[in-house]
Amino acid sequence: MKRPRTQCAKDQVFTIDQNPCSRSAEYAQEACERYDVSCHAYVLMTNHTHLLLTPSCTDGVSKVMQSLGRRYVQYINKTYRRCGTLWESRHKASLIDAEGYLLKCYRYIELNPVMANMVEHPADYRWSSYRCNAYGERSPLISAHEVYAQLAHDTQSRLVRYRELFNVALSKGVIHEIRTSASFSMPLGDDRFKAQIEENLKRSIGYSKIGRPLKCE
Repeated sequence: MKRPRTQCAKDQVFTIDQNPCSRSAEYAQEACERYDVSCHAYVLMTNHTHLLLTPSCTDGVSKVMQSLGRRYVQYINKTYRRCGTLWESRHKASLIDAEGYLLKCYRYIELNPVMANMVEHPADYRWSSYRCNAYGERSPLISAHEVYAQLAHDTQSRLVRYRELFNVALSKGVIHEIRTSASFSMPLGDDRFKAQIEENLKRSIGYSKIGRPLKCE
């Protein structure tokens, strides 16, 4: 099983309206197709974006984010007649222990608008993958991860089971783990998972905001 990664990119604040968000989703879809990266969940917020991705090669995620960032900046600069950079910093990536944390990351991403007090329910927010994963709305950007697919044997039961996951709030501890891992580009998982990453890298891992996200060969 290829390890998924959460991605977070921050930019300047723009109001959520149809055209920029449509373009951002379009650019993400095209980049994922071009670089053979699967996207399982996403949310487009007013000042940042979260993507849950599984690459087929080690540099797939970086190429997707570079393509998305470059094209979106060009679009925003042209549309709003501005110039210069848009992103606050380089995107951050975190390897995920799919067995223990993948569905928690799905929920964290799609609950972002709720936690930001923008909507009362994730289904009320258009610019996320919730309606696709919870109600089966078609999205060319989204592909099901095998852990998601294992929620049930048939589609309707899987959608119901997924919606039921949102009946239980994410704990503050889990939210802190996800945010910390994303902020420091560190693996998200238990001690055994982190030890496995260290073994693959042949070095210990520590928290640092400096440098590129870890890659697991």
